[in-house]
Amino acid sequence: METLFTSPFGQLNLKRLPHSRQGSLRAWDAADEYLLNKLAEHINGPTSSAITSPVLVLNDSFGAITLSIAPHCEIPPVMQTDSWLNAQGTRNNARDNGIEVNRYHLQTPIQPPTISQNISQKSPQNILQNSSLENSLTNSQHQRFGIVLIKIPKTLSMLEYQLRQIQPLVTPETIIIAGAMARNVHSSTVQMFERILGTSNTSLARKKARLIEIRCDAPPPAASKPTPKPTPGFTLETENLVLSNFANVFSLEQLDIGSRFFLPHIPSSELPRQIIDLGCGNGLLGLLAARRNPTASILFRDDSALAIACAEHNWQSNSGDTSRARFEQGDCLQGIEDNSADLILCNPPFHQQHTVGDQIAMRMFRQSLRALRKGGELRIIGNRHLGYYQSLRKIFGNAEQLDSNRKFVVLSARKTK
Repeated sequence: METLFTSPFGQLNLKRLPHSRQGSLRAWDAADEYLLNKLAEHINGPTSSAITSPVLVLNDSFGAITLSIAPHCEIPPVMQTDSWLNAQGTRNNARDNGIEVNRYHLQTPIQPPTISQNISQKSPQNILQNSSLENSLTNSQHQRFGIVLIKIPKTLSMLEYQLRQIQPLVTPETIIIAGAMARNVHSSTVQMFERILGTSNTSLARKKARLIEIRCDAPPPAASKPTPKPTPGFTLETENLVLSNFANVFSLEQLDIGSRFFLPHIPSSELPRQIIDLGCGNGLLGLLAARRNPTASILFRDDSALAIACAEHNWQSNSGDTSRARFEQGDCLQGIEDNSADLILCNPPFHQQHTVGDQIAMRMFRQSLRALRKGGELRIIGNRHLGYYQSLRKIFGNAEQLDSNRKFVVLSARKTK
């Protein structure tokens, strides 16, 4: 697996999380390279302390963009990511490349991004020579980013949410560059930029990647959502549940067909069990498990900060008994005590942003085996073609198919030792 990432700003050794089983997935793509090359053109090439404006990086996967520019920024760049794995991968890569933690700042999309107040001590007088920059650092109501670099997210809902967050934080002079692999740049993507920010020009493709350069000259949107607000989701009348969704949460407007097929197979018990909704999304599986297991405690766990906020919102809207539920962002079940869970419910993802693969699912299965008590059960829904039955048999030593149709299978595996 290639780990040496080269850009006009230098070289980095980068690794992704989780490590792929095939060992072939890099921690960056051609869009990262293209975007950094374009930025170097805008600032007339990277030199020592070349970037004096506040920089915001959205959706950087494992720090390829943020860590490349961090040594050249007088104000530590802000990286906003919804993913715990992306954040942890960035921390790991910074450590491995000798980049100190105060040279960049990680934030989640739960709140609008804020300019770092931790200014490098390289040349503090030079930083504050520009009075407008000084004002932006001392008055949070007038913060403006001079450079915004965007890796285009998988969902339009996430893109819209982030653009509404940054719209008050940029000016027509802000350098705004968005990038993705060309197959992920659609006319609807460009239209979203134009509607919220302004004039958007699409580049030619390079190494199958494409850029969009944006000038913030559009009128401010009539309605802005700088912090997570629930969108109308759907009502599950048979269970008397009303589900709302936040941006970037799977199945935004309706119950997905996989979860619908899984719902009858969420088990019931009067025992005080410890249940985990792993990869919880909007929290539907955990909510139903709580209904069917009235003395159980439920842990909602997801890589996405917005998913955890959404699950907690839906719990409070439909239950309100906060003593039974915990909500944690994290890497699958990392940090969960061994032999502590009785039941884990999971609809495993088979993609990580735009990257398709089974590495996340396999990580979930292996960590579930560790977290379950003897006799505890992992129960999942999966697409038939993904071969999860064989994977569970290999990891747990057993697997049972509880139900199936032409598209999905419901599987159960138990910890026997």
